[in-house]
Amino acid sequence: MRTIRLTMAQALLRFLDSQYVSFDGVEMKFVAGVMGIFGHGNVTGIGEALERSPGSLAYVQGKNEQGMAHAAIAFAKQSRRRRIYACTTSIGPGALNMVTAAGTATVNRIPLLLLPGDNFASRQPDPVLQQLEAGHDYTIAATDCFKPVSKYWDRIVRPEQLMTAALNAMRVLTDPAEMGTVTLALPQDVQAEAYDYPAAFFDKRVHVIERQCPSTDALRRATDAIVSKRRPIIVAGGGVRYSEAEAELSAFAERFGIPVAETQAGKGVLPWSHPLNVGGVGVTGGLAANRLAHQADLVIGVGTRYSDFTTASKSAYQEDALFVNVNVSRLDGVKLDGLPLAGDAKVTLPALAEFLAEIGYTTAYGATELEALKSEWDREVDRLYELEHEAGFAQTRALGVINETIGDSAVIVCASGSLPGDLQRLWRASQSDAYHLEYGFSCMGYEVSGAFGVSLAEPQRDVYTLVGDGSYLMLHSELITSLQEDRKITVLLFDNHGFQCIHNLQREHGSDGFGNEFRYREDGTGRYTGAPLPIDYAAHARSLGAISYKASNAEELREALRLAQAETRTTLIEITVLPGTNTGGYESWWNVGVPAVSQGERVVKAHEVMNERIQQARAY
Repeated sequence: MRTIRLTMAQALLRFLDSQYVSFDGVEMKFVAGVMGIFGHGNVTGIGEALERSPGSLAYVQGKNEQGMAHAAIAFAKQSRRRRIYACTTSIGPGALNMVTAAGTATVNRIPLLLLPGDNFASRQPDPVLQQLEAGHDYTIAATDCFKPVSKYWDRIVRPEQLMTAALNAMRVLTDPAEMGTVTLALPQDVQAEAYDYPAAFFDKRVHVIERQCPSTDALRRATDAIVSKRRPIIVAGGGVRYSEAEAELSAFAERFGIPVAETQAGKGVLPWSHPLNVGGVGVTGGLAANRLAHQADLVIGVGTRYSDFTTASKSAYQEDALFVNVNVSRLDGVKLDGLPLAGDAKVTLPALAEFLAEIGYTTAYGATELEALKSEWDREVDRLYELEHEAGFAQTRALGVINETIGDSAVIVCASGSLPGDLQRLWRASQSDAYHLEYGFSCMGYEVSGAFGVSLAEPQRDVYTLVGDGSYLMLHSELITSLQEDRKITVLLFDNHGFQCIHNLQREHGSDGFGNEFRYREDGTGRYTGAPLPIDYAAHARSLGAISYKASNAEELREALRLAQAETRTTLIEITVLPGTNTGGYESWWNVGVPAVSQGERVVKAHEVMNERIQQARAY
């Protein structure tokens, strides 16, 4: 057996450089490169390997460990989960700073490979700088924190263990039903240890992503259950996009006249103008989809994980509605007591269509019922897009200007605050990959990092990230990396002086408002009730090397967008909007848990309303 003597870190990179995926016969390189921040726990191990023997792997210098990992997530998501960047960090705080991103990837079913440094396996220098000492169990290290947010976790304490660990990592990273975070903890001494690896370990490997189709029996059971249902609705999730099943979804819906509601991850899989696209559903959904959901006796979920926002805390649908769930994951397939069709959407929908056609399946929707609902909702979107306030610039008006200006092929990125709700309700997406929302973890700070990751995945497209001032303050480090890598992004920063989404939620449930606005502490109250903090975000962006503009009305925003489109490097537009001018709910409810005891009368009343709504919702 021919062997190659390499350090464990060198062997890991050579292995990663040889991994490919094949999807529908199209083969592509799986690992584009490695994002990293070096410290003593990785610079002389994997750092040396990246310097001397990276192969074709690109190295991208991160500025914040969480930020670069979020960029890697966005890269994989925009690549439909068929390309990744790995992420390397030192031990201790550098490693733990990726835990949040690990949760983001796993919740959203996005492949993410994390390579955090770890304590010396030999224990010779214990406790090494930044080592966590667990006196009750010395095998525990900081990297154990990744276990609950990883789909596969391993610690490589001998160089030869790499072979088994790496193969298992690829098993999870390329399995649509298992995708999420893979964490390989790399002790800093083992990274540098040598081993005679079998040469075959580094041969090109092609991981075939196969399209799974449900059995004939499963399709027959679903058909038998569906036959008596006459008011169906389809809930389209991110699985439609990852499966590239947009055309099949459209054909299925058109064949039987079934309306299609969208989740955040599924928005855009049908153009907004499609006559059967009734918009977002659930807590941040619109009137058309939510009314149809309330009346539906059948819900066909396609590639959705049914978050509480999609189900309105299980109140969006009738208690006796039947759920038929097309999903590669059985975990998601059985949700809401559903009948699972374990399969890929692109092959499952046509197969199910043939079974339904055999029985002559039809719906009971009136000739103009869906058209009327859709038209009513379109008029509401038009109204909100044109809404003016004397006191300031309405957020919905700003979104209308942006939607009408940036072009259909531009990609928008968002994750947190009030913007995702407004976007799901109002944004008119015409292309499948032009709407990039991280709303599984809804992680503040994803927006700027995510935009950079999208620009790496699709450098030929214009990328805009919509971010509130609160989320921008939490994390914007990879804006610098976008400049460093010459990957232009446009940051649309909505300044409403605080965490206004949560401020709104707080007041809706009886609070007078506390701790969520960016104001000075006032001597008289001892609280943050003073004047707003005068933060100049445009000046801050310029200090980092970006171009910046400001806008406080529709005309200024149009001009700023026009100027930004002509720029060749990362640009930030600071948009001052009036707090509280985001959209509200449309016949939906969200269970957030309201105190049973409070000195506030409105809080007590909100608790009573919560209990009433819980009684009306499904129990499971």
